[in-house]
Formats: sequence, structure tokens, C-alpha cells
Amino acid sequence: MHSSWQVQRVAKVVRDGGVIAYPTEAVWGLGCDPWNELAVDRLLALKDRPMHKGLILVADTIHQFDFLLEGLPDAWLDRLSGTWPGPNTWLVPHQNLLPEWVTGEHDSVALRVSAHPLVRDICALTGPLISTSANPAGRPSARSRLRVEQYFHGQLDAVLGGALGGRKSPSVIRDLVSGDVRRPG
Repeated sequence: MHSSWQVQRVAKVVRDGGVIAYPTEAVWGLGCDPWNELAVDRLLALKDRPMHKGLILVADTIHQFDFLLEGLPDAWLDRLSGTWPGPNTWLVPHQNLLPEWVTGEHDSVALRVSAHPLVRDICALTGPLISTSANPAGRPSARSRLRVEQYFHGQLDAVLGGALGGRKSPSVIRDLVSGDVRRPG
């Protein structure tokens, strides 16, 4: 785990209810504590994203999602563990264990275990984070810190500097139950 003061400072901002930006594998992300309704509301307002769409949760290990994965068939758990960490987001039945401001109108939640070292370092200190692309609705995803600052100038509580992970496109999104691809990678 990276113990830099920057990661520790950003993790504290998250724990205190702030909204942050950080590099991921392909684009810059916005994040916050998924259990903090005010923080999630603020993040959604910054993006101009309706709550009913739902949000992705990102973690540093599959074990941070144990509370959601308990009781799922072994074949599904094998499917998840075989693709994580990495650029794979899975729609997993949430079994009403998450608040509506995370799941939206869906009976599943989008989960990903990141391979990006900074994302993993933050999550190691905070637990799972909301992870959504750092852009207002209808605008291209930010691929630089400069673009994040242009989009959200003065509205974020912290920005964790660092390089993107080198992927050209965001993670593929698949349905865990059906295996169907919902968004190609």
C-alpha cells in the first residue's frame, strides 16, 4: 500500500464526506464515500447525473465486496475473481444491501476491483468508493488533470495527482447473472 501523504490526505477527505478526483486505468474519476448520501448527492449534482442511473463502486480487493458477494453461486464468484483486479466492471445483484443513491433504479450494482495503484491505495484506506468518470453529463471523460480542473474548477475537495493507467477505453461492463456485455471495453 502506498503511504504517501497525498493518498492519506485524499482518504481523509473521503472519510470526512468530500468529493475527490483521481486517475484510473483509462480516464479520470470522481469519487466519494458510497454510504454518505450528501456526498453522493453532491457528486451527482457536479456531473448533472440523475440518481436513477446508479453508480459504480470500486475497491482494492474483492474482499471489500464480501458483504455483497456472500451467498452467491461459486461459479459467479469464480467469474469475478478471474477478472479482478482489472478493467472489468460486473453488474452484481445487490440484495438490498446498498442505498438507493448508489444502486439507482436497478436490482444490481456495478462493481470493479481496480488495477490502478492509486485507486487501490485510496480504497485500502477508505473501503469501496463511488467511481464515475470525471465529466459533466454529455461532455467527454477527462483524460488529464487539467481537464478535471476545467470541468470542476474549485468544486472538488481534493484532486489526487498521478498518471492514467494506459488503457484507451473505460472498463467493460458485464452482467454477472447473464454474462451479457452492457458496455464494451
